[in-house]
Amino acid sequence: MSINGQQRVEAAARYLWLAILLTFVLTPFLVTLLASITPDKAILSQPARWFTSGFNIDNYLYILTGKLPSQYEVEAGQRTMSMVSQEIRFLPRAMLHSTVVALLVMLFNLLLGAPAAYALVKMRIPGKTAALNFILGTRLIPLVAVAIPYYELMQQFNLTNTLTSLVIMYVGLTLPFIILILCVAFRQIDRAIEEAAQLDGLNPLQILVRIVVPVAAPSVVGAGLFAFMLAYCEFLFGLLLATNQSVRTMPVSMASVSVNPDVSLGLTCAGIMIGVLPTLLVIIPVWRYMIRGLAEGATK
Repeated sequence: MSINGQQRVEAAARYLWLAILLTFVLTPFLVTLLASITPDKAILSQPARWFTSGFNIDNYLYILTGKLPSQYEVEAGQRTMSMVSQEIRFLPRAMLHSTVVALLVMLFNLLLGAPAAYALVKMRIPGKTAALNFILGTRLIPLVAVAIPYYELMQQFNLTNTLTSLVIMYVGLTLPFIILILCVAFRQIDRAIEEAAQLDGLNPLQILVRIVVPVAAPSVVGAGLFAFMLAYCEFLFGLLLATNQSVRTMPVSMASVSVNPDVSLGLTCAGIMIGVLPTLLVIIPVWRYMIRGLAEGATK
Protein backbone atom coordinates (compact mmCIF):
# COMPACT_ATOMS: atom_id res chain seq x y z
CA MET A 1 0.00 0.00 0.00
CA SER A 2 1.33 3.43 -0.94
CA ILE A 3 1.91 6.16 1.65
CA ASN A 4 -1.05 8.18 0.33
CA GLY A 5 -3.32 5.15 0.51
CA GLN A 6 -2.22 4.41 4.07
CA GLN A 7 -2.85 8.01 5.08
CA ARG A 8 -6.35 7.86 3.61
CA VAL A 9 -7.12 4.67 5.53
CA GLU A 10 -5.85 6.20 8.77
CA ALA A 11 -7.88 9.37 8.19
CA ALA A 12 -11.00 7.33 7.42
CA ALA A 13 -10.49 5.29 10.59
CA ARG A 14 -10.13 8.45 12.66
CA TYR A 15 -13.29 10.00 11.19
CA LEU A 16 -15.19 6.75 11.74
CA TRP A 17 -14.10 6.62 15.37
CA LEU A 18 -15.04 10.29 15.79
CA ALA A 19 -18.47 9.63 14.28
CA ILE A 20 -19.02 6.72 16.69
CA LEU A 21 -18.06 8.89 19.68
CA LEU A 22 -20.30 11.75 18.55
CA THR A 23 -23.21 9.36 18.07
CA PHE A 24 -22.67 7.90 21.53
CA VAL A 25 -22.46 11.34 23.17
CA LEU A 26 -25.15 13.23 21.24
CA THR A 27 -27.86 10.55 20.92
CA PRO A 28 -29.23 10.91 24.50
CA PHE A 29 -29.29 14.71 24.15
CA LEU A 30 -31.04 14.63 20.77
CA VAL A 31 -33.59 12.03 21.90
CA THR A 32 -34.39 14.13 24.97
CA LEU A 33 -34.78 17.26 22.83
CA LEU A 34 -37.01 15.41 20.37
CA ALA A 35 -39.17 13.94 23.14
CA SER A 36 -39.65 17.39 24.68
CA ILE A 37 -41.34 18.73 21.53
CA THR A 38 -43.27 15.57 20.57
CA PRO A 39 -46.75 14.74 21.97
CA ASP A 40 -46.77 11.90 24.50
CA LYS A 41 -49.27 9.89 22.47
CA ALA A 42 -46.87 9.83 19.54
CA ILE A 43 -43.93 8.83 21.74
CA LEU A 44 -45.79 6.02 23.53
CA SER A 45 -47.53 4.63 20.45
CA GLN A 46 -46.36 1.34 18.93
CA PRO A 47 -44.30 2.02 16.94
CA ALA A 48 -43.37 5.50 18.12
CA ARG A 49 -44.29 8.31 15.69
CA TRP A 50 -41.35 10.65 16.20
CA PHE A 51 -41.50 12.66 12.99
CA THR A 52 -45.07 12.19 11.73
CA SER A 53 -47.13 13.75 14.53
CA GLY A 54 -45.77 17.30 14.36
CA PHE A 55 -43.78 19.27 16.91
CA ASN A 56 -44.78 21.91 19.45
CA ILE A 57 -43.34 23.83 22.39
CA ASP A 58 -46.36 23.37 24.68
CA ASN A 59 -44.27 21.64 27.34
CA TYR A 60 -41.83 24.55 27.51
CA LEU A 61 -44.69 27.07 27.67
CA TYR A 62 -46.22 25.21 30.60
CA ILE A 63 -42.95 25.17 32.55
CA LEU A 64 -42.21 28.84 31.87
CA THR A 65 -45.71 30.38 31.89
CA GLY A 66 -48.10 27.84 33.42
CA LYS A 67 -50.21 27.56 30.27
CA LEU A 68 -51.67 24.05 30.16
CA PRO A 69 -50.41 22.13 27.11
CA SER A 70 -53.12 21.67 24.49
CA GLN A 71 -52.52 17.93 24.39
CA TYR A 72 -53.67 17.68 28.01
CA GLU A 73 -56.65 20.02 27.83
CA VAL A 74 -58.74 17.30 26.19
CA GLU A 75 -57.87 14.83 28.94
CA ALA A 76 -60.07 14.59 32.01
CA GLY A 77 -59.89 13.59 35.62
CA GLN A 78 -57.03 12.93 38.01
CA ARG A 79 -54.83 11.48 35.27
CA THR A 80 -54.49 14.87 33.58
CA MET A 81 -53.49 16.66 36.76
CA SER A 82 -50.76 14.13 37.56
CA MET A 83 -49.36 14.23 34.02
CA VAL A 84 -48.84 17.99 34.12
CA SER A 85 -47.13 17.99 37.58
CA GLN A 86 -47.18 21.36 39.34
CA GLU A 87 -43.73 20.52 40.73
CA ILE A 88 -42.08 21.15 37.39
CA ARG A 89 -43.34 24.75 37.42
CA PHE A 90 -40.68 25.49 40.06
CA LEU A 91 -37.87 24.34 37.76
CA PRO A 92 -36.94 27.80 36.37
CA ARG A 93 -36.52 29.14 39.91
CA ALA A 94 -34.49 26.08 40.89
CA MET A 95 -32.33 26.56 37.80
CA LEU A 96 -31.70 30.16 38.85
CA HIS A 97 -30.70 29.00 42.34
CA SER A 98 -28.26 26.45 40.92
CA THR A 99 -26.77 29.01 38.54
CA VAL A 100 -26.25 31.61 41.26
CA VAL A 101 -24.72 29.05 43.63
CA ALA A 102 -22.44 27.65 40.91
CA LEU A 103 -21.23 31.11 39.86
CA LEU A 104 -20.45 32.06 43.46
CA VAL A 105 -18.64 28.77 44.00
CA MET A 106 -16.58 29.34 40.84
CA LEU A 107 -15.71 32.87 41.97
CA PHE A 108 -14.67 31.89 45.50
CA ASN A 109 -12.70 28.91 44.21
CA LEU A 110 -10.62 31.10 41.93
CA LEU A 111 -10.15 33.81 44.55
CA LEU A 112 -8.97 31.25 47.12
CA GLY A 113 -7.44 28.61 44.89
CA ALA A 114 -5.16 30.79 42.76
CA PRO A 115 -3.25 32.38 45.70
CA ALA A 116 -3.06 29.02 47.47
CA ALA A 117 -1.70 27.25 44.39
CA TYR A 118 0.81 30.03 43.74
CA ALA A 119 2.07 29.90 47.33
CA LEU A 120 2.35 26.10 47.27
CA VAL A 121 4.25 26.04 43.98
CA LYS A 122 6.30 29.24 43.76
CA MET A 123 7.01 30.38 47.32
CA ARG A 124 9.38 28.90 49.88
CA ILE A 125 7.03 27.86 52.68
CA PRO A 126 7.99 25.23 55.28
CA GLY A 127 5.71 22.20 55.13
CA LYS A 128 3.97 23.18 51.90
CA THR A 129 4.15 19.62 50.55
CA ALA A 130 2.44 18.30 53.67
CA ALA A 131 -0.15 21.08 53.39
CA LEU A 132 -0.92 20.16 49.78
CA ASN A 133 -1.21 16.48 50.68
CA PHE A 134 -3.58 17.34 53.52
CA ILE A 135 -5.75 19.51 51.26
CA LEU A 136 -5.99 16.78 48.64
CA GLY A 137 -6.50 14.12 51.30
CA THR A 138 -9.71 15.75 52.48
CA ARG A 139 -11.37 14.60 49.26
CA LEU A 140 -10.73 10.98 50.22
CA ILE A 141 -13.37 11.30 52.94
CA PRO A 142 -16.78 9.99 51.73
CA LEU A 143 -19.33 12.77 51.46
CA VAL A 144 -21.91 10.82 53.45
CA ALA A 145 -19.47 10.78 56.37
CA VAL A 146 -19.58 14.57 56.68
CA ALA A 147 -23.20 15.11 55.63
CA ILE A 148 -24.80 14.88 59.07
CA PRO A 149 -22.05 16.83 60.93
CA TYR A 150 -22.25 19.60 58.34
CA TYR A 151 -26.04 19.67 58.57
CA GLU A 152 -25.85 20.00 62.36
CA LEU A 153 -23.27 22.78 61.98
CA MET A 154 -25.51 24.69 59.59
CA GLN A 155 -28.42 24.28 61.98
CA GLN A 156 -26.35 25.85 64.77
CA PHE A 157 -25.83 28.93 62.59
CA ASN A 158 -29.44 28.94 61.27
CA LEU A 159 -28.20 28.46 57.72
CA THR A 160 -30.26 25.43 56.70
CA ASN A 161 -32.60 26.08 53.78
CA THR A 162 -30.35 28.87 52.55
CA LEU A 163 -28.18 29.13 49.47
CA THR A 164 -25.33 30.30 51.70
CA SER A 165 -24.98 26.84 53.22
CA LEU A 166 -24.73 25.31 49.75
CA VAL A 167 -22.08 27.80 48.63
CA ILE A 168 -19.94 27.11 51.72
CA MET A 169 -20.22 23.35 51.27
CA TYR A 170 -19.56 23.35 47.54
CA VAL A 171 -16.50 25.58 47.93
CA GLY A 172 -15.12 23.08 50.42
CA LEU A 173 -15.85 20.20 48.05
CA THR A 174 -14.32 21.73 44.94
CA LEU A 175 -11.42 23.80 46.29
CA PRO A 176 -8.93 20.87 46.57
CA PHE A 177 -9.48 20.04 42.90
CA ILE A 178 -9.03 23.66 41.86
CA ILE A 179 -5.81 23.97 43.86
CA LEU A 180 -4.46 20.79 42.26
CA ILE A 181 -5.30 21.96 38.72
CA LEU A 182 -3.75 25.38 39.28
CA CYS A 183 -0.65 23.92 40.96
CA VAL A 184 0.04 21.88 37.85
CA ALA A 185 -0.56 24.92 35.61
CA PHE A 186 1.54 27.36 37.64
CA ARG A 187 4.43 24.90 37.92
CA GLN A 188 4.85 24.99 34.14
CA ILE A 189 5.38 28.76 34.02
CA ASP A 190 8.98 29.75 33.38
CA ARG A 191 10.65 31.04 36.53
CA ALA A 192 12.51 33.67 34.50
CA ILE A 193 9.25 35.52 33.83
CA GLU A 194 8.61 35.90 37.55
CA GLU A 195 12.19 36.92 38.25
CA ALA A 196 11.91 39.66 35.63
CA ALA A 197 8.71 40.86 37.30
CA GLN A 198 10.46 40.92 40.68
CA LEU A 199 13.22 43.07 39.21
CA ASP A 200 10.51 45.49 38.08
CA GLY A 201 9.40 45.82 41.71
CA LEU A 202 6.27 43.67 41.69
CA ASN A 203 5.28 41.92 44.91
CA PRO A 204 4.02 38.29 44.93
CA LEU A 205 0.34 39.29 44.71
CA GLN A 206 1.02 41.58 41.76
CA ILE A 207 3.03 38.85 40.04
CA LEU A 208 0.13 36.45 40.51
CA VAL A 209 -2.48 38.85 39.16
CA ARG A 210 -0.48 40.48 36.36
CA ILE A 211 1.80 37.67 35.20
CA VAL A 212 0.86 34.18 36.38
CA VAL A 213 -2.91 34.25 35.92
CA PRO A 214 -2.81 35.75 32.38
CA VAL A 215 -0.14 33.27 31.27
CA ALA A 216 -2.11 30.35 32.73
CA ALA A 217 -5.49 31.78 31.66
CA PRO A 218 -6.75 28.62 29.86
CA SER A 219 -6.08 26.50 32.94
CA VAL A 220 -7.65 29.10 35.23
CA VAL A 221 -10.77 29.22 33.08
CA GLY A 222 -10.88 25.44 32.93
CA ALA A 223 -10.59 25.19 36.70
CA GLY A 224 -13.40 27.70 37.13
CA LEU A 225 -15.58 25.78 34.69
CA PHE A 226 -14.85 22.55 36.56
CA ALA A 227 -15.97 24.14 39.84
CA PHE A 228 -19.11 25.51 38.16
CA MET A 229 -20.10 22.11 36.79
CA LEU A 230 -19.53 20.29 40.08
CA ALA A 231 -21.58 22.83 42.02
CA TYR A 232 -24.38 23.03 39.46
CA CYS A 233 -24.89 19.26 39.29
CA GLU A 234 -24.39 18.36 42.98
CA PHE A 235 -27.37 16.50 44.44
CA LEU A 236 -26.65 15.08 47.91
CA PHE A 237 -26.15 18.30 49.86
CA GLY A 238 -28.75 20.10 47.78
CA LEU A 239 -31.26 17.51 48.95
CA LEU A 240 -30.04 17.61 52.55
CA LEU A 241 -29.71 21.35 53.07
CA ALA A 242 -32.37 22.84 50.78
CA THR A 243 -35.60 21.05 51.64
CA ASN A 244 -37.71 24.19 51.26
CA GLN A 245 -39.19 24.71 47.80
CA SER A 246 -38.06 28.34 47.83
CA VAL A 247 -34.35 27.39 47.82
CA ARG A 248 -34.29 24.08 45.96
CA THR A 249 -31.64 23.58 43.32
CA MET A 250 -32.14 22.20 39.83
CA PRO A 251 -31.00 18.57 40.45
CA VAL A 252 -33.27 18.24 43.50
CA SER A 253 -36.25 19.82 41.76
CA MET A 254 -35.76 17.64 38.69
CA ALA A 255 -35.50 14.52 40.85
CA SER A 256 -38.78 15.34 42.59
CA VAL A 257 -40.45 15.42 39.16
CA SER A 258 -38.88 12.28 37.77
CA VAL A 259 -39.89 10.07 40.72
CA ASN A 260 -43.55 10.47 39.71
CA PRO A 261 -44.21 7.76 37.09
CA ASP A 262 -47.40 9.48 35.89
CA VAL A 263 -45.76 12.75 34.85
CA SER A 264 -45.72 13.37 31.12
CA LEU A 265 -42.56 12.14 29.45
CA GLY A 266 -42.50 15.22 27.25
CA LEU A 267 -42.72 17.54 30.26
CA THR A 268 -39.91 15.70 32.00
CA CYS A 269 -37.68 15.93 28.92
CA ALA A 270 -38.50 19.63 28.52
CA GLY A 271 -37.49 20.16 32.15
CA ILE A 272 -34.20 18.39 31.50
CA MET A 273 -33.47 20.57 28.47
CA ILE A 274 -34.21 23.74 30.43
CA GLY A 275 -32.05 22.46 33.29
CA VAL A 276 -28.97 21.93 31.12
CA LEU A 277 -29.30 25.31 29.40
CA PRO A 278 -27.08 27.26 31.87
CA THR A 279 -24.26 24.74 31.53
CA LEU A 280 -24.41 25.00 27.75
CA LEU A 281 -24.36 28.80 27.90
CA VAL A 282 -21.26 28.64 30.10
CA ILE A 283 -19.42 25.87 28.27
CA ILE A 284 -19.75 27.12 24.68
CA PRO A 285 -18.07 30.56 25.06
CA VAL A 286 -15.55 29.27 27.61
CA TRP A 287 -14.60 26.35 25.40
CA ARG A 288 -13.83 28.70 22.52
CA TYR A 289 -11.75 30.89 24.84
CA MET A 290 -9.79 27.89 26.10
CA ILE A 291 -8.99 26.71 22.57
CA ARG A 292 -7.87 30.21 21.58
CA GLY A 293 -5.75 30.55 24.71
CA LEU A 294 -4.06 27.20 24.16
CA ALA A 295 -3.33 28.07 20.52
CA GLU A 296 -1.85 31.44 21.48
CA GLY A 297 0.23 29.83 24.20
CA ALA A 298 1.64 27.30 21.76
CA THR A 299 2.85 30.00 19.37
CA LYS A 300 4.54 32.27 21.93
